[in-house]
Amino acid sequence: MIDETQLLEELKSENEKNQAFKVLLKLYKERLYWHIRNIVKSHDDADDVLQNTFIKIYKNIHNFKGDSKLFSWMYRIATNESITFINKKAKQLQITNEEVQQLAINNLTSDVYFEGDAIQLKLQQAIATLPEKQQLVFNMKYFEHIKYKDMSEILKTSEGALKASYHIAVKKIETYITNN
Repeated sequence: MIDETQLLEELKSENEKNQAFKVLLKLYKERLYWHIRNIVKSHDDADDVLQNTFIKIYKNIHNFKGDSKLFSWMYRIATNESITFINKKAKQLQITNEEVQQLAINNLTSDVYFEGDAIQLKLQQAIATLPEKQQLVFNMKYFEHIKYKDMSEILKTSEGALKASYHIAVKKIETYITNN
């Protein structure tokens, strides 16, 4: 197990930054990819957002204050980059964020990297009907098994509010799946 404090020192050191960043990439690349993928849906889009996320982490690591875990800080960047990506895409296509997500879900069936079946597709459709915050909370809890405590650091929201959002999201998803 890597010592986060030591890794952070190395990331902030000009001599060790590149090597430490390779370690950081190895440690978090896959987890961040799946976090982003749960938000943007498409493999290609997730790859682009992941690249932007790591560029931002690399350029801004010296600004990391240590108020939260490094992991939480990176997840916050990945979350913000994902939301920014969806907002930009919506603006480019002159449609709403919800329509962007619906397009992404409609394209999942032709995505060679999507391994889900009809039930997974239905779940993704149900998740897309949720407000942005509930989507984030549901994805982080259901798919990534992130604890409310960590989620609270990432999303800057109280644990109680996150638990309520998750509960409401689950109810809405159950209703959607039952009715569709």
